[in-house]
This record gives sequence, C-alpha cells and structure tokens, in this order.
Amino acid sequence: MAGADLSASVAVFLIALPLSLGIALATGAPLQSGLVAAAVGGLVAGRFGGSPLQVSGPAAGLTVVTAEIIQLYGWRTTCAITVLAGLAQLGLSALRVARSALAVSPAIVHGMVAGIGATIALAQLHIVLGGTPQSSAVDNVLGLPAQLADIHGAGLAISALTVAVLLCWPRLPGRAGQLVRKVPAALVGVAGATAVATLAGLAVPRVDLPSWSSHALPGMPEGPVLGIAAAVLTITLVTSVQSLLSAAAVDKLVAARPDGGRGVPRSVLDRELAGQGAANMVSGALGGLPVAGVAVRSVANVSAGAVSRASTMLHGLWIVLAALLLVPVIDLIPLPALAALVMVVGIQMVSITHIRTVTRHREVVVYVVTLSGVVLVGILEGVALGIAVAISVSLHRLARTRITREERDGLHLLHVRGQLTFLAVPRLSRALHQLPHGSDVVVELDGSFMDHAAYETLSDWSAGHIAHGGTVEMTGPSGVRITDPTPTAVTASASAAHACCRPWTPWHNHQCGEQPAERTAGPDEAPEATEAAESRRSPGLHLASGIGKFQRNTAPLVRDELARLAREGQRPSQLFLTCADSRLVTSMITSSGPGDLFTVRNVGNLVPLPGEESGDDSVAAAIEYAVEVLRVDSITVCGHSGCGAMQALLSGGPDDPPTPLRRWLRHGRPSLERMASRRHAWARISGRLPADAVEQLCLTNVVQQLEHLRAYEPVARRLAEGTLTLHGMYFHVGEAQAYLLAGADEVHSYDDVFTQVMPTGPREPARAS
Repeated sequence: MAGADLSASVAVFLIALPLSLGIALATGAPLQSGLVAAAVGGLVAGRFGGSPLQVSGPAAGLTVVTAEIIQLYGWRTTCAITVLAGLAQLGLSALRVARSALAVSPAIVHGMVAGIGATIALAQLHIVLGGTPQSSAVDNVLGLPAQLADIHGAGLAISALTVAVLLCWPRLPGRAGQLVRKVPAALVGVAGATAVATLAGLAVPRVDLPSWSSHALPGMPEGPVLGIAAAVLTITLVTSVQSLLSAAAVDKLVAARPDGGRGVPRSVLDRELAGQGAANMVSGALGGLPVAGVAVRSVANVSAGAVSRASTMLHGLWIVLAALLLVPVIDLIPLPALAALVMVVGIQMVSITHIRTVTRHREVVVYVVTLSGVVLVGILEGVALGIAVAISVSLHRLARTRITREERDGLHLLHVRGQLTFLAVPRLSRALHQLPHGSDVVVELDGSFMDHAAYETLSDWSAGHIAHGGTVEMTGPSGVRITDPTPTAVTASASAAHACCRPWTPWHNHQCGEQPAERTAGPDEAPEATEAAESRRSPGLHLASGIGKFQRNTAPLVRDELARLAREGQRPSQLFLTCADSRLVTSMITSSGPGDLFTVRNVGNLVPLPGEESGDDSVAAAIEYAVEVLRVDSITVCGHSGCGAMQALLSGGPDDPPTPLRRWLRHGRPSLERMASRRHAWARISGRLPADAVEQLCLTNVVQQLEHLRAYEPVARRLAEGTLTLHGMYFHVGEAQAYLLAGADEVHSYDDVFTQVMPTGPREPARAS
C-alpha cells in the first residue's frame, strides 16, 4: 500500500465525517445512517466499483429525494427502497447501459444539481436561524419572513462562525496559509464551532448518537406500489447519473496530474454502476442513507495524491472506527454547525462556472427550466422538463437553416447556413429553382449534416441545371471545392451514380454504378465509363486507368495537402502494422488520409522478436524509425479474417520444404503455441467464440504480436514513460466490421476480447464528389 493512499484516506475521512452527519441531519434520518452510508461507500463501492479513486457516500444531491421519501414512508421503508434501488443498479449494470448516462445534456445535469442545491440551502437556512424547515422549497421561501422574526441568537452565532470559517479558510494567504489549508475547511469549521459552543457553554442543540443497539434496520416496504416504485426509480436514476458523471470527472482530474495519471486505470463505468448498486444494497440493509459517488470527496482524494482504491477503502475504515470509538466527541458537535455546513455545500452546488458554460453553449433555457422544475415540482419532473426543452432546442437548431442568394459578375452564389434536413427542403428547393436556367452557380454548404431528402433535392436540381446548359460548383464554408463542375448531363448523372465511391475509393472490382461490360462509349459519354470498359477488355490497362482517374478526380482535391506534407515532412500519429492481404484497404477502414498512418505490411502481420529476423530487419527498422524518429503516439497490430498466412501456419508441418514463405512464417509459431496453451484463454470476438480454428489463430496472433512489440527496447521505454499506447485490431472482411482488443494498452494484461466498433453517429447520404 502506498504512503500516498494512507495520507489521502485521512484527508478524505476528515471531510466525510462532518458532511455525513450534516447530510443525515438535513434528510431527517437518524444521524448514524450518515456514518453507515459513508463507511459502506468507502468499503463496498471502493472495493467493487470501477473508478478506483472515486469516493462514495451519502451525497448532498440526494438530500431532497431522501427527505421526501422519509416524510412519506418512514425511515424503515426508506431503507428498503435503498436496497431495491441498489438491486436496480445491478440490473442496469448487467445491461451495460452505464455509458448512456453520459449522453444526458450537461445543461440538464447542471440544472438538476443547482436545483437540488438551492432546495437544500433554503431548507438548511431555517435550521441556521433556529427553526424547522418546511416540506418544499416554495414553503421554505414563504416561511422565511416569520422565521426571521424569531431568530435564535446562539444557534445563529454558531452557524455564522461555521460559514465564516468555510469561506475564509481556503483563502488564507501566505506560506503559512498554504500549509494550514491542507486541513479540510469542513473539519476546521465544525471543530471550531464545537470548541466555541463548548467553552462558552452555549445552549444549542447538539448531535445525539443513540446506541448502536437501537439502530433502526429496514422493514418491508409499506405504501402504495406506484409510490414505492417511483421512489426506487428516483433514487436509482439520481445516484447512477451522479456517480457516473463524477467518475468521468475523476478521470479528467487524474489525467491532469503532472504524471498524466500513470498507473491509475480509467474508470469502467458499468463496473462502477455495479459497485454503487452493491453499496446501496448493503447500506440500506444496515440502515444507512443512499450512496453515490461524491465529487467533493473524490476531488480531495485525487488532490491528496491517492494512487489506488486503498485510499477510498481506508477512509471507510476510519469512519467505522470513529463511529465506534469517538461517539463522546461526536456528541459535542452543534447541530447549527452541521446545518451551516450543508447550507454552504448547497449554495456551492449552484456553480457560476456551470452557468457560464451553458451560456457559452446557448443552453441557458435548458438549465433554467431544469433548475426551476427541480425546485418547484420535483427532481424527476424537473429533469423530464429539461429533457423536453433540450429536445425542442435541438430540433429548433436542426430546422434553422438560412439560405441567401447573391450575384457577382454574372456568377450566382447560393449560401446555405445550418443543417440540411427534410425540414429545410421546401426553402432549399424554392431558392434553387429561382436561379436562372443556364447560369453559372456556386452553392456554398456551411453545415455538418445533410439528410437524404436534402441530398436528393440538391442532386436532382444540379443534374437538371447542367442539362439546361448551366454549371454547378459545390463548396464548403471556406470556399474549398467539394465537387467538380461537370460539363454535360451525362457526366452529372455519372458523378451522382459514383457518389458512393469517388474520388477516394475507386478500388478494383468495385461495381458501384458500372455499366454492362459489352458496349462502347458514346460521343457524350463520361470518360470513366470508357476507361472502365477498356480495363475490363484489357486487365493490364487497369493500373493506368486508375492512375488516370486519380490525376483527374482526386489529385486536384489533395494537391494542396500533399504540397504541405512535402514541405513540412510526415508527422503520422500511428504506426499501423497489418497484413499484405489485398482486401485490407487501411485508409478506408481507418478513415485516414495522407500523412496519418505510418504503415507496415507483411504476410501475416507478424512482428519478429528482436534479433530473430535473420538478416531481414525491415520490421524492426520500421518500428525503430516510427517510435524513435517519428515519435508516433500509438502502434496498432491489425489482423483480418480468412488470413492465408494463418491458414498456412495451421496446415504446415515440420517436414515442409524451407521456402521463403515457410522461413518467414516461423515468426508466427508463438501464436500457434499460445493458442494451444492452457495458460491462455481462447480469444473471443464481441462476446462469442471464434467461428473456426483459423479465426481463433487470427485473433490470437494479434495478441501475440502485441507482446512481441513490448520486447523492443524503444517500445518498452516509451510505454514506461506513458507516451505510447498499443492497440490490437481485427477486421472481418466479409462483415466489413472492425473489432478492437480490450485492454491492449495495459502492461501484460490482455483480456483477449475483441469488441465491435459501432458507428458513432447517424449515417449521412453520400455527397457527390
């Protein structure tokens, strides 16, 4: 266990102890329930969760929800609801939906958190003033005048002292201030208020922890079924979203460390959701509050230098010891001090930074509606209102397309600003048909999306306009041409027919838009059709035909970029090592262009171990050059289905003649041995076993070649520095589907599971190029 984990656990414990008591007080639950939840969050969620440095426990964001459930159903039923919510989280984890929680608009999340914070602050303000909070935020606001007329001086003085310490402690100046600020402000504020109240003999209500022998445990849920179900759903959603967003924030904090978070694995969100579910089940069963990942404690844990989950678990252990051994000290804490602490936390949940962020992204309406809904109606209702408004705003932006027209020296310019969807088709069609027949037109598209209806409208108009003697040129927002003007209607239709493959991928045997082979091109026919027919009659002309197409269609588009690369030199980000198989088009399956990949291809995508190439150091030289000179960020080994080299390995024997192919394939024998070894589990592909032995060897070979890469001294050094990552990839040719190896960048830790790469956005119709 690292010393940093020990010191970090103490720092987190000192923050968690007063906060847990304050949150229990704010919910109206037994004070011991806050300590139970803090201990379970540290020990259970810390051990089984997927975010090693996230600290879980009773969260301020759950205060309003829990308080309302306690009021409606009582404490014992609330504990049972917490257990059921934990069970629901385990179910969601099994369905692997954790990452979908991150798809919620940040404006909705920030609005929900701010609404909860405002509700907490209003409720705790009544306790600070010596009164009792009402059941809703509106009632608390309406009751403030009467509360201000009946202030309890001693309690207000203790609360004011606590607030002053909380606000001033982080701002202490100088070197001495830097040293003392290492003690958490929450601990100093509550400890200072306790000392003043005790020494001055102030008559204020204090913490009263009952005996653990009388601690209330859950009972059978009592109440309407729909009400219980709604409570379970509310706790499940709030705890899950808060925990997952907090885990994502912890990853960012760890990555921002000076060492880049070396040695700390990133959060596994589905496992984190399962850990939170287990913690909620245990906490509810032991009579504790609901548990969630807590940002304040997690930030303190990361800032204190924690390096493993040991710090989180130790903080839970310290909570247990304090609850058993420090009860006389805890009983001295004034309740107004805890109320002031929670009130400040609630106010801080209304973050100015978040307001600036949503303002910058023009989502203030979503934020305000969500906040208002949470405060005035409830959390689930407020979030639902926020989602409805967010969808409305997105649809408004999607439908808001500006189309303007101008004429310059006989050239008609049509500017299209925004996304081109079916909602904009009527205005687009009207603007296009107002352009004079036979005119020269430039259409400038300034948007990132064009749906099928808009594409068909633009394509059909373009073909008709060219047929009437006009010219059409499509440009991007900066004036860069994205389609060549075509002189004839035949050329325009051929361009549209080939839109799915020109100009980037005119590969051999591609049949998109080709005409029947046995015919001759007419006088007005597109050159591509003539070349295609000629190349079919004389296969030897195919290469020259392809070069001609490149010079005519593609070269004008890439000439500027290639000129820049010629001047500046290559700066690829990745070494891509794959098989020489002709069916693997690396630029196509990686969506890469000139200068992106430093590619090495050989039979079987093999990486010989250092010193074993027997006079042919080509692969080793490429690795050294890519890692040491080009300083690539990553290396990918890509295998593929139906690999002939792997089939030859399987069918080969010791008596085979030592041909050049057989001598080269000996570098693949470790893959055969790995597949036959019982020490290694068979690789799986997207949750299933391989279809046959060849596919199994293809997958195993990728894993084995990654291990060979680690034997190269430059690769090992860069991996140790954290400046290089390794990736395994498998391309299924027949399915046109890529799979990535899970865990390939972890040192000597391969899951041997290839996961499917799914599309990350809606499929757009191809644009004419």
